[in-house]
Amino acid sequence: MKYAPLAASILVGLLFVMSAITVLFNLVPMPELPKDTPISHFMAAFGPTGYMKFVKVIELLGGILLIIPKTRNLGLLCLGPIIVNILAFHHFVAGDGAFQPMLIVISLLALFLLWSERKAWAGLLR
Repeated sequence: MKYAPLAASILVGLLFVMSAITVLFNLVPMPELPKDTPISHFMAAFGPTGYMKFVKVIELLGGILLIIPKTRNLGLLCLGPIIVNILAFHHFVAGDGAFQPMLIVISLLALFLLWSERKAWAGLLR
């Protein structure tokens, strides 16, 4: 059980780092979105404003901080709202539901990391 938080933080951290690097450095072309769908309207609002670049920079920072054991809680603090927004996007905007296997795995690993560091987070609840 000693190595489980380390493995979980490396896995989640690398997922977010690779996701951020892919978008920030345009390594994969953006797929064409169908016209007049909620997803296309959502991306049309966030794409030109630079908001998605900002989110990806925070994902990169949070992923790097999550991989380093001493800064794991700060990485969780950065990635927590992003994970919640990803779940909300898939539930409300995309309409494909928040119960997709990858989303469940990421959410459960993040919750496991929060639970494993519960003593450090207890100060926020007092």
